[in-house]
This record gives sequence, structure tokens and C-alpha cells, in this order.
Amino acid sequence: MDHRHRPVLPGSERSVPRRLPAVTVVRTTDYHTAGEPFRIVSEGLPAIPGDTVAERCANTIGAGGSGTAPRSGPLDDIRRLLVQEPRGHAGMYGGFVVPPDDDGAHLGVLFWHKDGFSTACGHGTIALGAWAVDSGLVAAPDDGSVQVRIDVPSGRVSATVHREAGRTTGITFRNVPARVAARKIPVATSRGMADVDIAHSGACYASVPAAQLGLDVNVASLDDLVRAGQEIRAALAGHPATWHPDSPLLSGVYGVILYEELPDTPLGPAQCNVTVFADGQIDRSPCGSGTSARLALLAEDGRLGPGDSLHHESVIGTVFTGRVVPGTDEGIVTEVTGTAHRTGEHTFVLEPGDSLATGFLL
Repeated sequence: MDHRHRPVLPGSERSVPRRLPAVTVVRTTDYHTAGEPFRIVSEGLPAIPGDTVAERCANTIGAGGSGTAPRSGPLDDIRRLLVQEPRGHAGMYGGFVVPPDDDGAHLGVLFWHKDGFSTACGHGTIALGAWAVDSGLVAAPDDGSVQVRIDVPSGRVSATVHREAGRTTGITFRNVPARVAARKIPVATSRGMADVDIAHSGACYASVPAAQLGLDVNVASLDDLVRAGQEIRAALAGHPATWHPDSPLLSGVYGVILYEELPDTPLGPAQCNVTVFADGQIDRSPCGSGTSARLALLAEDGRLGPGDSLHHESVIGTVFTGRVVPGTDEGIVTEVTGTAHRTGEHTFVLEPGDSLATGFLL
């Protein structure tokens, strides 16, 4: 096992520095999950106040802030340093490794993107499972599987890492229970009316058949798909179905899934999608927690029964496989399987006198 990248988990002290040090050094390990980047930060973070991951997320966003408009602070400065140019890009995604809520999990994480912070990230959970094994944080067999338990702002999730001959061949993400909140909400867009389904799966997702808006799910249509996703998200602001009964942190549309039906496979339905999240960001993967939302809707429709699986493609053609497993009264339990690969280890520096400070976005 490769122990070169054994992580250093940040402490849980409550004091937060008021500004970044004169010289800021942050070390990351980068992965991609089905094409979507995930930058893992385990060294160089300030202390983050809170007793749980959810509390740390809320404190990081700040009073009066939101997931896509967090209040300014040292941790948000590091987010912007890593997601904005010249060290990142508008499509970057990542996570700050923090202590878990208790000894039942191996680690905690705060997910971030170009606009702020999110409560769930399936592709990030898959990447974290691979990283936990690659780094030696969680011991894994050369042949077989091991479960990595992770506390995220929406609850406890897991990533079961599958291994063959000393290599990771896949990771299965088990999400918090999902539930369907509303069906066929009429929403007006510049391309006409859309019937929107709402499901909560660690974050709130709105699902829309792309064909209703005269669109195909492909790279050539991305500009139109993003515009439609932004319009739908804005139109649903404040809609009762988007609010989560347990927490304001989990409320409000996070992502809009524009999907297209594909021919069924012998194991069940097949779809491709593009998920537009935050302020027009595009998920290159099929979207892990978004796949959970699709699974919940398909299960309610009777299209996904015991033993069935969803073949879920991204706009770039990468695939997640999803299924529904026996759940609880709290909702529909889903599992999503994909792959993650390490792309590099980085040391990022912010020097004194850098006129661009934490960077910029174009």
C-alpha cells in the first residue's frame, strides 16, 4: 500500500484566524470521478469552529450567507484560492477534510465549488473513498472491498472501495436517504413551459426532460442547457417543495438535472443528463447525489424495482450505475457506483504582494 500521502487531519479548535497568513501554503491531492474534478485539501487549513460537520459548514457559510454566497472569511479565501484562476478554474470542485462527527466515521468533509459550499457531493464521496485507501487512512485488502465512512453536511455517507490485485476498480457511494418532494411543477422558461420534479438526496435537485425544452443532452447544446438550468433554478426560489424539513442548510434548489431517455438495458432504465448547479456550473460526471435523486423518482414511477439498475451517462459519456437498496422509513436508500483516479498532488502558494490575491474567474 502507498503510504506516501498519509493525510494530516486538521484540528477542531474553535478559533478562526481573521485573515490568511502572509504566506499561505495549501497542499492538495486531486482526483477526477468520471471526468469531474475533485480537489482534496487536508493540509494548510485554518481551524474551523463547530462540533459536527454540519455545524462547521454552517459556520463557514456564515450568518446571513448562503451556499452560493458565503460570507467572507479565511476558509472561503482558501476556497477561492483553489477554485479560481490562476490555480483553479470555474469547473473545479473540491473538499476540505475535517474531523468526523464521532468515531463511527473515518473523516468529515466540507464540499466546495466556484460559488461556495454544498451539502452533498456523490462524485466527491467516490473520490474520497479512493483517496482514503490510497493515502493509507483506511487499510484495504489487495482483493476485496472496504467501506470508508464519511460525515458530510447532509449526514453520514459511505464509499465502498472495490479492489482487485492491489488496484481500486470501482467505488460504491451509499447516500443519505432520498425522498421525492413534488412532481410536475409547471415552470416557465424562455424555451417554454417545463414540468419539474423535485427530489431531496442530500441536496435538492430539480429534474426536467430536456426534450420538453426542445433540447438534446450533448456538448453542442451546453450553453442552452445551462441557460435553461439557471432559469429553472431561479424560478423555483422559495418554492415550498425545495425546503427540507430538517434544516435550512439542506433547502433550496442546488442542481437542475436536464435528462434524456436512452434505450433500456437488460438491467433497467438508461438515461443521460447534464446537471447544472450553483451559478451555471456543469457537472462533467453523471452527478452522484443527482443520480440518487433520479433513482428516487424512477423508483416512485415503478421503473426501478429490486435487482434493477440505472445506467446513467454524463454529457461527456462517462457512466455511473445506480440502484435502490432496502431502506428505512426516512426515505429511499440509493447506491451509485463509479470510478475515481488520482490526477496529481499539488502545493499551492499565495505569496505576499501577489496583486491577484486569491484569484479571478472569467
